[in-house]
Amino acid sequence: MNKDIISKKAENGLKGRICIPSDKSVSHRSLIFGALTKGKIKISNFSFGADCRATLEIIKNLGARVEFLDDKTLNLFAPNKLIAPKNYLDCGNSGTSMRLLSGLLAACPFNSTLIGDESLSKRPMKRVIEPLEKMGAKISSNDFKAPLNIYGQNLEGINYFSPISSAQVKSCLLLAGLNSSGKTMVCEKVLSRNHSERMLEYMQANIETFKDAKGHYVSITKSELMPKDIFIAGDISSAAFFMVMAAIVPNSEIIIENVGLNPTRTGILDVFDKMGVKWEILDKKLVSNEEVGDIKVSYSPDIKACEISGDIIPRLIDELPIIAVLASFANGTTVVSDAADLRNKESDRISSLAVGLKKVGVQIVEKPDGFEILGQKNDYTSEVELDTYCDHRLAMSFFVLGLRNTKQTLVKDFGWVNTSFPEFLNLFNKIST
Repeated sequence: MNKDIISKKAENGLKGRICIPSDKSVSHRSLIFGALTKGKIKISNFSFGADCRATLEIIKNLGARVEFLDDKTLNLFAPNKLIAPKNYLDCGNSGTSMRLLSGLLAACPFNSTLIGDESLSKRPMKRVIEPLEKMGAKISSNDFKAPLNIYGQNLEGINYFSPISSAQVKSCLLLAGLNSSGKTMVCEKVLSRNHSERMLEYMQANIETFKDAKGHYVSITKSELMPKDIFIAGDISSAAFFMVMAAIVPNSEIIIENVGLNPTRTGILDVFDKMGVKWEILDKKLVSNEEVGDIKVSYSPDIKACEISGDIIPRLIDELPIIAVLASFANGTTVVSDAADLRNKESDRISSLAVGLKKVGVQIVEKPDGFEILGQKNDYTSEVELDTYCDHRLAMSFFVLGLRNTKQTLVKDFGWVNTSFPEFLNLFNKIST
């Protein structure tokens, strides 16, 4: 992953229409839920980044068969029942793969081991291990980190009030609940992204959702999923880098086509409203039970600082690194709070952001659960080398910041972008010519 690249000031603006990669969250789930349907489904616009390829290989090792139709489309043939894997199941750098599959495998009638790369092996898995053990799962780990040795058991449904709003925890327990006795119910104080609920509804699972004063609930009982073809929209988390590019680079206007607009994922658009970014949605529609549309963003010369905290954080947790870049050009001090889980991503994103942005000249103050940034309207003027800490979102965020730096910005180990967005540079070149 040691490919270094140079980001330079964008002198002439960025213009054009692009299609960004499909949503990783939905791609992972299309494979995992699809493998449980006992039928064939066609998955269109699948994400072939490294993370989703890891899930694809694991599903194949559990007995699914895959037929590639082109570079974005595949047929998935589910087995009559999942089979015991012959080898360790390698999740690579994908926390989504490890956390979701731990729920699936905990209820299977065989043993399995989930492993990951050096970075993933440092990430916390206690958040899924503990509730699974309450259901009767038997899992051994390295102090609640990978590798996870999972000994398949008969599970019992539970009522679980999640201490954090996490789509990965929720999805893990829903997958366990699909093959457990009784009802499994998960409650979150703040609704995390709900792609799993939507896909399970689409596949006609025995699932219910509701909310009350205590929070948002989803419950599931043992279900037979119906095989249904899935079209996967573009990933708004990937689109966010180009959205911020357009907002901060003078004379820019970019249209990003077929972006997923699930309300649990569009927190960045609410932030755009608060900060005065010019954007609009074109051609909105519902596809495979998910909202989809085109996003147009234009250069916004009068970006305003704002506060970002509370219920909106789960709706934009992955976009906070690039929002930090946006805040670097805002008038005033942007304050991000309630985002301590940023420290549990591919890197400690709070600390890593602070180190990188300070090198460029951004006035940033690190906090335990976020950061404060005093922005400026002018370009930055520092020749720098920035570490990416094996983190794809930091790599792309630092690249975007370099577009408003008059000196050379060298982004080290940019190859980590391939875990989620291998097309990034090609698409950038398309709008910058």
